Amino acid sequence: MADGGKKLLKILCIHGYRQNAQTFRERTGAFRKILKKHAELVFITAPLPVKPLENNDEEGGAIGASKEDQYGWWYSSNDDSFNAQDHTDVCKGFDQSVEVVKKVFKEQGPFDGVLGFSQGASFVAMLCALREKNVEPFLFDFAIMVAGFRSRSSQHDELYSTKITCPTLHVYGDTDRVIQKEMSVEMLQYFKEPVELNHQGGHFIPTSAPQKKVYLDFLNTFLAKKNN
Repeated sequence: MADGGKKLLKILCIHGYRQNAQTFRERTGAFRKILKKHAELVFITAPLPVKPLENNDEEGGAIGASKEDQYGWWYSSNDDSFNAQDHTDVCKGFDQSVEVVKKVFKEQGPFDGVLGFSQGASFVAMLCALREKNVEPFLFDFAIMVAGFRSRSSQHDELYSTKITCPTLHVYGDTDRVIQKEMSVEMLQYFKEPVELNHQGGHFIPTSAPQKKVYLDFLNTFLAKKNN
């Protein structure tokens, strides 16, 4: 509850590959400041440990995470690794991650919305698909996906078979070298009325004045509904 009795939105935050709840929270400081009077953000860690690399910046967000504290939401290879570019029949660990998020919804929910970054954004898109199929407890009102992409695992194809009606905001950068802009744009076709935020930067959540307006305009609809 915010000052003056206004109810805040409650948003579940899904980190990127090689991140965890703490590192994602640390890297969203400016974004959290924008939403401070509008939303409560809840950060969780994926269940799948990721083998460390010498260069920890694969997801543009693992800096600050120790080699023992890197996690992901599914593997695209049976050697327990992930590459967003992989066309594969593997989605190892995905069901386990879904069960973890189900538990969070039941124990810490309800959530008004979900936010995902990179692999987390791709995961959120698939949570939207499960919501479309009325899979409980995924009864959120909106989703925000930053640097999202369609999973290229054939095991996930069925999740993209129905147009997703959940209100969504898709954020992507012109100079993102981890998840290229084209990958994020490709995913838009699976959503009925996606709101787009295209920025000039790379693999991060942009927080300058123009982007702040888009975030708040998108969220205010749901904030007003919650406080009616």
